[in-house]
Amino acid sequence: MKRREFIAALGGATAWPLMARAQQARKMPVIGFLTPGRADNSDASSRTFNAFAPALRELGYLEGQNIVIERKFGDGDAGRLDGLAIELVERDVDAIVALSTPAARAANRATTTIPIVAIGMADPVGDGLVVSLAHPGGNVTGTSFLGPELVAKRVQLLKEIVPALSRLAVLWHPHAYSDHTMAGMLKETESAALSLGIKLQFFPAAGADDLSGAFDAMTIDRVDACIVFPSPILFGAYPRIAEFAARNRLPAMYAAREGVEVGGLVSYGANLVDLSRGTAIYLEKILKGAKPADLPVQQPTKFELVINLKTAKAINLTVPTSILLGADELIE
Repeated sequence: MKRREFIAALGGATAWPLMARAQQARKMPVIGFLTPGRADNSDASSRTFNAFAPALRELGYLEGQNIVIERKFGDGDAGRLDGLAIELVERDVDAIVALSTPAARAANRATTTIPIVAIGMADPVGDGLVVSLAHPGGNVTGTSFLGPELVAKRVQLLKEIVPALSRLAVLWHPHAYSDHTMAGMLKETESAALSLGIKLQFFPAAGADDLSGAFDAMTIDRVDACIVFPSPILFGAYPRIAEFAARNRLPAMYAAREGVEVGGLVSYGANLVDLSRGTAIYLEKILKGAKPADLPVQQPTKFELVINLKTAKAINLTVPTSILLGADELIE
């Protein structure tokens, strides 16, 4: 080999490791997104899910250009989440974004090392996801919507909207969260109902297939109004629940504004789209080297009261002026 050819070949040989390292340095982070909802917009949780990617774009992360997002949908079946979480771990994602407590718990069961950023956890401490809100301590952080603490306020508001309320239906998913969290919600609801002279009637629904039976039982029991407990599965079924309530002229209280936007009467709770955007900021921090253990769980600072006036008119309900004046948004 001639001297010039030898030098050129040597230069090429040394360049290959440099090129490989450069390619590795430019490797796009892969983010797993795990949700119990459905891929189409028929699921109320799609608004929260769809808010995440635009929030990332505002932070400079463009899907397909400098970040990859692997989406996994439970299609309304929380039982599928464990298997989907394992698939993301096997994919060796750099982080997992989990929509709701059940998704976060499934991801946490699948890995204790890959960072998990959860959107809208109910009770992170009670559900065993973090050691404390200020110092999560493990591989999970994110945002919380304060599930148990708001239930009593919803009962109170519904009583003010429907003064004659004496029999209140509670549509709930008994195992939506940990036993500790569910017990807290039950205790808050029962205490509020007792103080207001309201009789509670519980109607369980673990999935979409259980809704028809729950609705039939409510009709037979002639309840005065309905409150929908926080639950990712019931959240996804908001359109169907609102349809039933409208058909039976039943005032219904939801945990999030999405229930009112699909025709429900009233909601009181955190803005889940805002929580989704806040979670994107945490993911950016983690991609830049921050550890979930050191990122405090974010809690909402504002809760929205949203009322659908068209629905109120359809069920011949006059919402008190005091409630209307205190509403954050009126849908007409």
